[in-house]
Amino acid sequence: MTLDTCRVAASRHGGLSRPRRRYRALVGRRNFLIEGVSCTGKTSVCKELRRRGCQAINGDTDLAYQGDPETGAATSGRTHEHHIWRVEAAEALAANRDEPLTFFCGGSRNFSRFIHLFAGVFVLDVDEGTLVRRLGERLDDEFGANRAEREIVMRLHRTKEDLPSGVLIDATQPLGHVVDQILRLARAHD
Repeated sequence: MTLDTCRVAASRHGGLSRPRRRYRALVGRRNFLIEGVSCTGKTSVCKELRRRGCQAINGDTDLAYQGDPETGAATSGRTHEHHIWRVEAAEALAANRDEPLTFFCGGSRNFSRFIHLFAGVFVLDVDEGTLVRRLGERLDDEFGANRAEREIVMRLHRTKEDLPSGVLIDATQPLGHVVDQILRLARAHD
């Protein structure tokens, strides 16, 4: 059995009159961050949440750019240290009260500038063997595909230095189980 929290929550508000629905959305709206090192499954979780009818933002494609984590000034090249999100865009998306739950999926080196927007943080985690296997499956244009980037990912996996505090999610489980757990925990914030 899978949890379909997003569709259920959305349909629960669907029969209400427009002003009341707007009020209920304002008091029940919550945003969650789904983080983890490269290859832990953030993009897959985002796609599955969307498939289930949830609002899920892929921060790595919809919000990210290369910039200075402190100032936000754009930088050239492609480095892990400068992979940041547009703070104003994250704030605007988080302020939208049309959906009962929104999940922001991806990694960012400037998360400290917008972490206050989230009711909770889920950190996807895998064992080293799974991480090595997934890194080996990366396409050439994806971060972690080359040796130098793989070494960065492995170091970050060991040290957890670039991750926010949050609820650890065992992302070695089947994708459906991972998403079920995230939805169950997000619903518990009700």
